[in-house]
Amino acid sequence: MTLQIFLLILGFLLLIKGSDWLVEGASALARKFNVSDLSIGLTVVAFGTSSPELVVNTFAAFEGHHDIVLGNIIGSNIVNIFVILGIAGVITPLTIQRSTISKEIPFSFLAIFMIYIFGNDFFTSSTGRISRFEGFILLFFFSLFLIYVYKQLKVNVSIQSDTRIQRSVIQIILLILSGLAGLIIGGRLIVVNAVQIAQAIGASEKVIALTIVAAGTSLPEMATTITAAVKKNDDIAIGNIIGSNIFNIFLIIGISSIIRPVEFNKAFNFDICFLSFGTIFLFIAMFTGKRKKFDRWEAGAFLVFYAGYLIYLLRG
Repeated sequence: MTLQIFLLILGFLLLIKGSDWLVEGASALARKFNVSDLSIGLTVVAFGTSSPELVVNTFAAFEGHHDIVLGNIIGSNIVNIFVILGIAGVITPLTIQRSTISKEIPFSFLAIFMIYIFGNDFFTSSTGRISRFEGFILLFFFSLFLIYVYKQLKVNVSIQSDTRIQRSVIQIILLILSGLAGLIIGGRLIVVNAVQIAQAIGASEKVIALTIVAAGTSLPEMATTITAAVKKNDDIAIGNIIGSNIFNIFLIIGISSIIRPVEFNKAFNFDICFLSFGTIFLFIAMFTGKRKKFDRWEAGAFLVFYAGYLIYLLRG
């Protein structure tokens, strides 16, 4: 099993570095064609930060590892809310914009609610799965979110001087190809070795996906959010997490279920409820203590909640 652990770690390294190279190369290519930073931020960078989850889920969906498809996304969103936001909030109390409280957090809760409804077939005829049709519905809501983000960016956009390194076309192509190769090889290594590790230790694919795989694919969000918290850039710290959670469910589960309808393991209902609890707690926290502030004690509570959740998973 030592080899599988090594290959899993290698897969994460390739996945994260591949997403960095892809974003850097695609952004440089877009600027060569005078594409605005607004458009780049909305498309290239947004895709890049969620590309680890997307690539892992694409492989898992094609190979029928449904628990990895759901566990990776639900687990990543749980890590984002409870661990990454918790660490960032302990570093510095986070001030949250009105639009995040009134629109983005509720939209994130809507995404969770839709997965719960689709998976449990409350209003559909499919039997215990997220169908292709439901995948298209998720993508429709993702397009609505993109329109909202675009309008927000138009309101908040500022002009900055371009001090980035100018790259040649060959350098750009090499960056993009290297990024794609890193993503593809890394994603494949993660899926194959996560399954083998689960089999070797007698754990379910669900538990491995919710913990190890989810934590690994959340590394880009962790780096961005914690760096933003250290630099006192609250908008990026909180916006990155909420946006990523919306992106993960609507886009990535949407695409995964279109590739192959995702069989829904009812055991995920507890994890979905836990994620819902975190999202609702974050919303309520905006109206307690200092308004629009995510205080250190609330962030610390998130970390304690996650520790309890992890103990529950590993004992189950």
